[in-house]
Amino acid sequence: MRIALIAPPFISVPPQQYGGTELFIAELARGLAKLDYEVVVYTNGESTIEVERRWLYPECEWPIKGEIHDSLKDINHTAWAVADARHDCDIIHLNNAPGLPHSRFVSQPFVYTIHHPSDEALSEFYAEYPEVSYVTISRFQQEREKLPRIRTIHHGIHLPLYELTEKKQPYLSFIGRIAPVKGVHIAIEVAQRSGVPLKIAGEVQPMFREYYETQIKPHVDGKFIEFVGTANLEEKNQLLGNSLAMLFPIQWNEPFGLVTIEAMACGTPVLAMPGGSVPEIVVDGVSGFVCETADDMVRCVGKVDEFRPAAVREHVAQNFSLDRMVRQYADLYKEILAGKPAASAGDEERAIA
Repeated sequence: MRIALIAPPFISVPPQQYGGTELFIAELARGLAKLDYEVVVYTNGESTIEVERRWLYPECEWPIKGEIHDSLKDINHTAWAVADARHDCDIIHLNNAPGLPHSRFVSQPFVYTIHHPSDEALSEFYAEYPEVSYVTISRFQQEREKLPRIRTIHHGIHLPLYELTEKKQPYLSFIGRIAPVKGVHIAIEVAQRSGVPLKIAGEVQPMFREYYETQIKPHVDGKFIEFVGTANLEEKNQLLGNSLAMLFPIQWNEPFGLVTIEAMACGTPVLAMPGGSVPEIVVDGVSGFVCETADDMVRCVGKVDEFRPAAVREHVAQNFSLDRMVRQYADLYKEILAGKPAASAGDEERAIA
């Protein structure tokens, strides 16, 4: 079986720094290749994923320039990728919405993983293509879509890439976009009120520069509140693994939150606010705490020593392994080619206890 995995053209696969979707595509490609699937990844020329790669644009482009320019580039890249994949691939797996209209003109079945948060306009767009097999990355997402072919497959990560750190250092961590919806300002408040230093890693995108300059930078002193910039995998291991807890004070309905399971894989509990998929990932007293308010989060900082790092990591091994994720996608591909129904709402993922 030959699978086309189509990534957006802006970030390399795997990503060097920021890029949750691209990390997902890289891990899925590697996992499928180990199961002896033929995989071709449509990406950009700077990608290094160890499977067949094809590209239209030779270089990454991040941060993106603007809505019109980037939408046109994404449309062009995806149209080219679908046109190329139809010649020798059995299934076309999209990870960007511009590819969906091409499902009308190509005989191969399409899979589309929904990485975006729920949005009425996007839902109406998806409904135009009911023959596509949709995959949500959380049950929270799935419950908000009314599509005949849809299932949830939670993300998974390759545990050997993440180091278990048993002995923690006296600081909290935050990794994510420096944006209001990610709650970086709340993470700073929690650190200040709990008296525990905070290390922040993330990207400051142009659209949120004012937020960074006015609400984050004034608190950064390089000692109690540190901003370390973007972090690659090695730096993530150090930052997350050594911290007492990772703060995830989101102010929106997070579709998944890949960094939460990365922290847990390092044996670090997550203190999160309950938006979107969080209750599916963070289990109170097992892998962290779900906090309703900043006050709750401050109180929970004082309880993080209750967690055993090895038990936190085991939560990831049991529920968010790469092998589990890859197997579920492989099963979906097989069902589609066998002509079986490609969806059973709620069947693919059980509640995590």
